[in-house]
Amino acid sequence: MDHHSSRGLQQFNNNVGIKFQLYNSLFSSLPFHRIEKTGILLSVLSSNCDEGFKRKQNPTDIIEEFFLKHTTYREEQEKLDMLFRIIQYVERQVVLFDALEDAAFTDVRDMAGAGTLKQLELEVIQHKKEKELENKLKDFSVQLVLTAHPTQFYPGAVLGIINDLSRALADNDAAKINMYLQQLGKTPFLQKQKPTPFDEAVSLIWYLENVFYLAAGRITAFLKNQFNEVMPKNKSILNMGFWPGGDRDGNPFVTADTTLKVAHALRGSIIKCYYLEIRRMKRRLTFKGIDVILNGLEKQLYDNIFIPGYQTDLTTTYILAELNKIKEIIIYKHNGLFLHLVNNLINKVNVFGLHFASLDVRQESTVHNVVLENIHGEVYSKLSAAEKINFCTTAPGVSTEKIYADALVNDTVKNLSAIQDIQKFNGEAGCNRYIISQCNSALNVLEVYGLFLSCGWKKENLTIDIVPLFETIDDLQHAEAVMQTLYSNEGYKKHLQLRKNRQTIMLGFSDGTKDGGYLMANFSIYKAKEALTKISKQHDIDVVFFDGRGGPPARGGGKTHQFYASMGKNISNKEIQLTIQGQTVSSNFGTIDSAQYNIEQLIHAGISNEIFSNRTVTLQQTEEDLLQQLAKESYQAYVDLKNHPDFLDYLSHVSPVKFYSETNIASRPSKRSSGSKLALKDLRAIPYVGAWAQLKQNVTGYYGVGSAIAALDKQGKLNTVKALYSNSLFFKTLMDNCEMAMKKCYFPLTEYLSKDEKYGEIWNKIYQEYELTKKYVLQLSGSTELMSNYPVDSLSIAMREKIVLPLLTIQQYAINKMREMDEQLINSPMKETYEKLVIRSSFGIINAGRNSA
Repeated sequence: MDHHSSRGLQQFNNNVGIKFQLYNSLFSSLPFHRIEKTGILLSVLSSNCDEGFKRKQNPTDIIEEFFLKHTTYREEQEKLDMLFRIIQYVERQVVLFDALEDAAFTDVRDMAGAGTLKQLELEVIQHKKEKELENKLKDFSVQLVLTAHPTQFYPGAVLGIINDLSRALADNDAAKINMYLQQLGKTPFLQKQKPTPFDEAVSLIWYLENVFYLAAGRITAFLKNQFNEVMPKNKSILNMGFWPGGDRDGNPFVTADTTLKVAHALRGSIIKCYYLEIRRMKRRLTFKGIDVILNGLEKQLYDNIFIPGYQTDLTTTYILAELNKIKEIIIYKHNGLFLHLVNNLINKVNVFGLHFASLDVRQESTVHNVVLENIHGEVYSKLSAAEKINFCTTAPGVSTEKIYADALVNDTVKNLSAIQDIQKFNGEAGCNRYIISQCNSALNVLEVYGLFLSCGWKKENLTIDIVPLFETIDDLQHAEAVMQTLYSNEGYKKHLQLRKNRQTIMLGFSDGTKDGGYLMANFSIYKAKEALTKISKQHDIDVVFFDGRGGPPARGGGKTHQFYASMGKNISNKEIQLTIQGQTVSSNFGTIDSAQYNIEQLIHAGISNEIFSNRTVTLQQTEEDLLQQLAKESYQAYVDLKNHPDFLDYLSHVSPVKFYSETNIASRPSKRSSGSKLALKDLRAIPYVGAWAQLKQNVTGYYGVGSAIAALDKQGKLNTVKALYSNSLFFKTLMDNCEMAMKKCYFPLTEYLSKDEKYGEIWNKIYQEYELTKKYVLQLSGSTELMSNYPVDSLSIAMREKIVLPLLTIQQYAINKMREMDEQLINSPMKETYEKLVIRSSFGIINAGRNSA
C-alpha cells in the first residue's frame, strides 16, 4: 500500500468510521416516535443477521427468531410495522454515511495527486510537452451527459439535507448536525407518485446549479491560469449534456412540450447563476465606468428571469462583449484589481452559454419509419429499403400543422419543429443531437435525416448531429458496415461536411452486458471502436465516441477514467463523452470537490493517454486474440446461464425485479412491452442489473470470467493471461471492476436456496462461477482478498454492506412470504404490505450501493 493510500485509509477511519459510530448513537437518542427503541432493536437485528448467516440460517428464520426472542410482538401487522420502522431508520443511517463520506472527501482523496490537473501540470513541465499539449487541447474536451435513469432514490429535499449535513460535519458543528439529523428524521423519503420527466429534469438541474457550475469554474480557472498560452480561445474543455425531457426511448411521458419546458428551465437556470454572480461582483467592482455596464447586464438578466413571457434577444455574444469591456477597464485603469472575478465569469459563460447543458433527443429506431409512413403515406411505405434511403436524402417538406391520428406521429413532428425554437433561445448548443437507439442499419439514421427535411428544416441549415446508438453484441458487430454505407451516401456526406466532418457514435454498455455478459460486452465495444475509428479515418471523418455508461461495472461504470487511459492508438480519443446516470451523479459528482476530482481524472486520462506516448497501451495482435478467446468462452458460459429453463423464474421470484416499476423513482416504465410475463428481451438493463445487485449476486459484473480463464488454464495458457493482466491496462481495468462487483456480493443471504428443489441448481451454478472467478482474479492480481489495491473503497463498501444487511434480510423475508402465498394460493390481505416491504427495502439497498444499478 503506498503512502497516500495508507494516509487516506487513516483519514477515512477517523472521519467516516469513528464519526459514524458517534453520530449514529446521537441519532438513536432523538425524540421520535419509539425511535430509541428502534435504534436498539436495529443493532440487535443487525448482529442477529450477521450471526445467523454464519450459522447458515435463512432470512425467514432470522427475522422470526428476532421477533420471538427480542420483542413482544406476536401479531403479523405489529411485526410488519416494526420492520418498516427499521427500514426508515437504516435509510437515515445511509444518509449519514453518505454525508460523512462527502465531508471527508478532500482528506481521503489526494486533490493534487495522480490523475489530477496539478499532476498534469507537473508532468507537462517535467517532460517538456507544452507543444503536444497545445495540439491536443485544440480539439479535446470532456462532455458529461446527465441522465435520469431510475437509480436515484433520494427526493430533492433529502439531497438538500445531505448537502447541508456534510458541510456541518466537515465543520464539526454539533448544533447544526443535531438539527439536520432531526430534520432528516422527519423528512419523508417516499415519493407518493411517479415523478414526471420534468420533475426528473428539475432534480438534475439542482446539480448543475449547485455543483457543476462551481466545479467547472474551478477547473477552467486552473487551466486558464496554468496553461493560458496553449488554451484554445473560444472553446471549452468541459461541456454538459442533458437527457431528462429529451430522452423519449420507451418513455411515453416525454412530449414536445416537455422538451421545450426543460430547455426553458435550463436557460432560466443558467441566467439565474450569472445574475447572482454579477450581483456579487457589484460589491467589489465599484469603479467608475464599470458600474454602468454591470447595471445594464444585471437588468437584462433580471428581465429574462423574472418578467413572465419576456425573452429578449439576449445572446452569449452580448454577455461576453460586456464582460470583456469591463476586463479592459480593469486592466488599463485599475491595475487589474479584481480581474479574477471577471475572468471566472467569462470562463463559465464560455462553458455554459445560455443553454447550461445540451439537451439530447433520443428515440427508438422503429418509430421513425412509422412516422414517415404516416406523413408520406404510400409514397414511402411501398418503397424498397434502397429506395427509402434515396427518398430520405431528398425528402419533401410537409405541413407541420397537420393533425395525425397517431399521437406519437404528431408529437415527433412537433418535436422536430420545437428544436428550432430551442436553438433560437438557448443557442445551437441548446439542442443539436438526435440519438437513435436500437440502431441497426444505415436506413435507421437516414430516416431521421429525412424526417428533419420533412418537418421544414433546410439541408444547408440542418444544425443537428444524427447519432446512431449501437447496443447489442450483434449491432456492435455490424456497426462498421452501417457506417460504411452512411459515409458512402452522397446526401449524408454533404450533411457531415456542414457538421465539420465530425460524426458522433454512441455505444451502449448496459444492453451489451445484458445481452452478452461482462467480458463479451466490453470487448465487443473495444473492437467496434477500433473498426469505427479505422473506417472513419478512411473517409476523412473525425469520429467521436459517446459512451452510454451506468454506475456499476456491469453497465460500463466503475473506475471509468481508467478505461479512457487504457484505449490504444487505434481508437479515436478526440473527446471523452459519457453518460452520468442516476446514482452516479450523487455519488461521484454530488459535491463540488468530488465533481472537480472526478472531472479532472477524466481530463487527465484523455490528455495524458496521448501526449505522454502512453498510447503504447494499444493491444498487440496476440493480446487481442487472447481477449477474443476469453470473451468467447465467457459469452458461452453467460448464454448457458441465461438459457437455463429456470433463469427467468429465478429472477422473477427470488429477486425484487417485478417491483421496480412500483418504486416511483422514474418516469420511464421498467419494461419495453406491457405483457405481464417477464421476458428478458423486454426487460430494461437497469432493473435487470439492479435486481442482481439486490440479490447480492451481481451476476452481470463477473459471470463467465472465471469459466473463461479456467478454459485457457486447461489449454496451458494461464501465464499468458497473467502477462496480459500485467501489460494491458484495459484488461486490468476490466478485472479491477470485476473485483468491485464481486466485493459487493454476499451469498450467505440466499444460501438457503442452494438446497431448494426448483432453484438449487441455478443458485449453485451462480455461486460456483463466483468462486471460480474469485480464485482466478486473485491469482492474476497476486492478492489474497478482493480490491486490496483500493483500501479506502474496499472499507467503504464493507461498512455500507454492514449497514444494509438488515434491509437485505427483510427484503428476502418479504419475497419468501409472498412466494409462499403464491405457491399455496393464499389470497392474504397482507400480501400488499409485503410488496411494500420489498419496495421500501430497495431504496436503502440501492442508495447504500452508490453504484449498484
